[in-house]
Formats: sequence, structure tokens, C-alpha cells
Amino acid sequence: MKVPRSLRFRRLLPVLMVCLSLVASPLLAQTPQPQPTPQTMIPAPPRLAASSWILLDADSGRVLAEHRADERLPPASLTKLMTAYLVERELNSGNIAPDDMVPVSEKAWRTGGSKMFIEVGDQVPVSELLHGIVIVSGNDASVAMAEYLAGGTEPFADIMNQHATRLGMTNTHFVNPTGLPHENHYSSARDLSLLAQHIINDYPQHYQIYRQKHFSYGGIDQPNRNRLLWRDASVDGLKTGWTEAAGYCLVASAERDEMRLISVVMGTGSEEARAQETQKLLSYGFRYFETLKLYDQGSVLNTPRVWGGDRNEVKVGVDEDVFMTVPRDRQQELTAKLDIRADLTAPIAAGERVGQMQVRLGDRVVGERPLLALEPVEEGGLFKRLFDKVQRFFTNLLGGLLD
Repeated sequence: MKVPRSLRFRRLLPVLMVCLSLVASPLLAQTPQPQPTPQTMIPAPPRLAASSWILLDADSGRVLAEHRADERLPPASLTKLMTAYLVERELNSGNIAPDDMVPVSEKAWRTGGSKMFIEVGDQVPVSELLHGIVIVSGNDASVAMAEYLAGGTEPFADIMNQHATRLGMTNTHFVNPTGLPHENHYSSARDLSLLAQHIINDYPQHYQIYRQKHFSYGGIDQPNRNRLLWRDASVDGLKTGWTEAAGYCLVASAERDEMRLISVVMGTGSEEARAQETQKLLSYGFRYFETLKLYDQGSVLNTPRVWGGDRNEVKVGVDEDVFMTVPRDRQQELTAKLDIRADLTAPIAAGERVGQMQVRLGDRVVGERPLLALEPVEEGGLFKRLFDKVQRFFTNLLGGLLD
């Protein structure tokens, strides 16, 4: 099993110290040894002046703090994270282009609330509307894009809900692309954190928009309402929201030392409060936790025996990068166990699940990942299959006797 170099060294260190003590002189043996560094003591997560919140790592998906994270609440303009996500998805698939011109209807122009200030009859590039949705929370831009992509806000909301289901947002239902109040329009802190995670990881080429502090259109310059973009250099998105029913909300992401966190704070009392409460969550996560990349996508973790195939072994590994978020100063306690299916028999398709990897921190399971065949193994010829059948019989027989 391939283990990152840093983890291998830490696991070998106790063995090396024992070996050193066996060959050390009596004088060295009497030299006081340094005491091990004490583990970082992790306090309870902060309590916030908010209705609901969550903090998770964007790579590992581990939740570090939460409070009423599954409660259905009005999301206000946090809704536009899904609107923007669907625009980014269409851009990424090639169904639309950044310079496609979108006509502005009277309905889009008349939509109340925050605006990009597009005019009836304007032809506005998709890229400009996406900036208007993300940076200045333009309701008019959101309606214009909904009409362009789906023919209207109602069919667009249906698409939003389909993708919410696909992403696992089980406490979300959208009625419009803007977040303007409706009794059947709701989401949760956990669902919005999942959506933010997909925005960051699925379409990173568009994520730089979320960090921009200003946006100008038609001679009108407007600031991004995320105050943390000015206060904390590690914060680089995502979106604010406010209605009277929702209170002041903020979905934010920050990256420090290759660790990226996502926070969602809903239902605070002011713009300043949502910034301060978000900062508390992010500070807690970065101070007491770290995220380690254990394995790269496609890493070969084992090569178990295959019976009856055109080859005797198959490369087994993971089909995505494996990250684990752990308390600081405890990474040396990480261990991985591979549980590979017994008696693997050809044919085996590339990507076929052949086992499970379990990652532990001390005695506690902190993560599991499927083990997949990284290559196909075709069925061997008749003679090879017969030979392997006989060999497997005696192998199993001897194994049973030894047991």
C-alpha cells in the first residue's frame, strides 16, 4: 500500500528510535530524551448569534461545526448560488458561450430588489450577467439568465430543483432564481455548503468571479457585499443574502496553507454580524484542524491476485484524490486498512469496485473510500482458466489446513 512519504516517516520514527537506543553508548542512554509534543486541545465549536450555521472542509467534506444545519430556512439571495452554478454548468458544457447576447425582457427589468441595472431591450453578454449575479446579486440579471436558459423563471426553477436533488440537497426547494420571498422557497445551511463545494470543485475556472470586490455596468459601480473580502486575504467568495424573513446570511470560503473551508451562516442581525460570525467559524477551523492529502487519484494501493485472467494481478486504487481532515498534531495516528474482495475472478472491468479502504485516526474511523480496479483484466484462455482453477483449489486447501 502506498503511503505518503511524510506519513511513512512518522510511522517509522518510533522504530528508528528503538534501533538507535540499542546501539547507543551508556552515556547517550542516560541523556534526557525530549518529551513528546502534547496534542492540541480542541475546544467546543463557537456559538454564533445566528439561526443556523455549518463549517466544512471543501476537499474532505468533513463537517467541523454545525447548528441546526438541516433546518429549512429562507435563503434570500444565497439562492443565486444555484442560478450561477447552472450558468457555469452550461458554459462548461459548451451549450452557451460567454459572449452570447441575452435579451432583457420587461419582466427582468421590473424585478425588484438588488439590481445590475440592465435595461429593457438591452443585449447583454452571458459573462456580464454572470458577474452581475455573483458580485452585485442582480435580480434582474438572474431573471434574464433564467429566461435565456429555460424560457422563463418557473421552468428554470424546475431545473434548479432537479440539480438540487442530484447534488443531495435534501432540504431545498426553489421557486425562483432570485431568492425573493415565497413560502415554498427554502434551503438549509448544509445544503448550501454542498452547493458551494460543487461550485468550487466542479467549475474552478469560474470561481475567481466570486472574489471580485467591485462590478460596473452601464456606468454604475457597485461593491461586493461580502465584507470579508476586504478584511481577510484568505477569503475569496462566495455570496451574501438578505430579506426581512431570512435575516443577514453569508456563504463564505477561505484557503490557508492548502486547506479550504466553507462556512454558511444564516439568520444574523446585521451585515456586520454575518461577517463577524463567519470569521469566528473560519478561525476555529483553521486554528484546530488540518487537511491532509493521503492519496492521489489513480494511485496504485495494491495489486491483488486475479484468477482466470489474461494477467495474474490487477492494479487497485482510488478514482479521486483522498483527503482527510484531522485535529492538528495528530496526523501520525492516521492508518489505512484495505479490505479487498477475496478470490477476484476475471473478467474485471476498469472502475469495478473490488473492495473498501478504511481510514482511522487512532481507534476511530474517520473516512471510507471504495477501492476500484484501475485497469481491465480480460478472461484468460481455456488452458489458463483451467490451470488457475487447479492452483486456486490447492491454495484454498492449504490455507484451510493452516488455519
